[in-house]
Amino acid sequence: MRILMFTTPLLGHFLPMLPLAREFRKQGHVVAFASAAPMASAVESEGLDLIAVGPDKVEMLTEAIKRIGAEGLTSESPQFVAEFFAGVRLDLGADDALVAARSWAPDMIVSERCDFLGPMVAATLKLPSAVIATDPALEPDLLEALATSVGSRFLVRGLEAPVDALSGRWLLDLCPPSLHGAAEVPGVERKVLRPEPHQAPEGVPPVKRAALTGRPRVLVSFSTGSNEMERLGSLLRSLSTLDVDLVATTSGNPAPPEGFGLDPDRLELVVFVPAAELLDGVSVVVHHGGSGTTFGAAARGIPAVVVPDRPTQQGWAQRLEAAGAGLVLPVGDQVSPEEVAAAVERLLSDPGFTVAAQRLRDEIAAMPTPAEVAAQLVAAAG
Repeated sequence: MRILMFTTPLLGHFLPMLPLAREFRKQGHVVAFASAAPMASAVESEGLDLIAVGPDKVEMLTEAIKRIGAEGLTSESPQFVAEFFAGVRLDLGADDALVAARSWAPDMIVSERCDFLGPMVAATLKLPSAVIATDPALEPDLLEALATSVGSRFLVRGLEAPVDALSGRWLLDLCPPSLHGAAEVPGVERKVLRPEPHQAPEGVPPVKRAALTGRPRVLVSFSTGSNEMERLGSLLRSLSTLDVDLVATTSGNPAPPEGFGLDPDRLELVVFVPAAELLDGVSVVVHHGGSGTTFGAAARGIPAVVVPDRPTQQGWAQRLEAAGAGLVLPVGDQVSPEEVAAAVERLLSDPGFTVAAQRLRDEIAAMPTPAEVAAQLVAAAG
């Protein structure tokens, strides 16, 4: 079977698709990804072909600002988010995606939740399709904005507007039951799919890491652009008052630990390490509330302190806290480094948080594997 997988041109949206893509290929199927050209290195590192279609991230952002205004970006309004992911991408990429898909001739389409080119192609070509969702429980205002934006583009092409902006036969739900906040979507069959921390491709040696010392290891994983390095430094200095070793991810070439005024024997700075390796030996994770880090930590039974970057990420944090597997703090610019350090100390001193995180780990381990779901989809698509 030929399976074409669509993703928005964002690494965090592509990585959760990889376990299923790898299993399709292991089972003898031909797999390719469709996304913007800058995704080539990520896709081709997996030995897969990229079909370059649609605008890249910068083009999407520029056009969304032109249409909605820069204030929409600042506030992350539902209308701006919907225009960025749905309106702009469909307007600028739909025709090319259809031409490319007809040429490649897939038997099935698989998309991620924020991609709408794949569902549009599947509906036009009448192909079986699935959508991988890290969080089906979108905020009602965002869901309404997405449904309006997607629906109008589908109707213009003579296609039926999808329910809740979800089009396709299957919803592949990565969310463990204890963190779930979504209702069933009418007309879409839900299949549970185990989330897995990102692993390097087969044959790629593990990244050399600092050795464990016997102290608890705390991982700090935020989206750290150059303008946020000062914030990261303040946070790391507060955390260094605890008797822990620190690991922090950065988005560019990191300054040496000494640049933060910290002991290099107790701080490891990394640019990119696959999550499956990054989480080794970690006792607590401090992160911004993204689904990838949330699921990755939960799959390893690691409790978390969540400091959301924006209000829309608080849903994950609140569900994690309700499950007993972490603590949620105010949105990043409203919380002090000392408050974060105090929350980490609480998680380290109270074993109940780790016990709850381990319950989540066991829950995730019981979910159907990518291998099982891949086989089910192929059999059902026929």
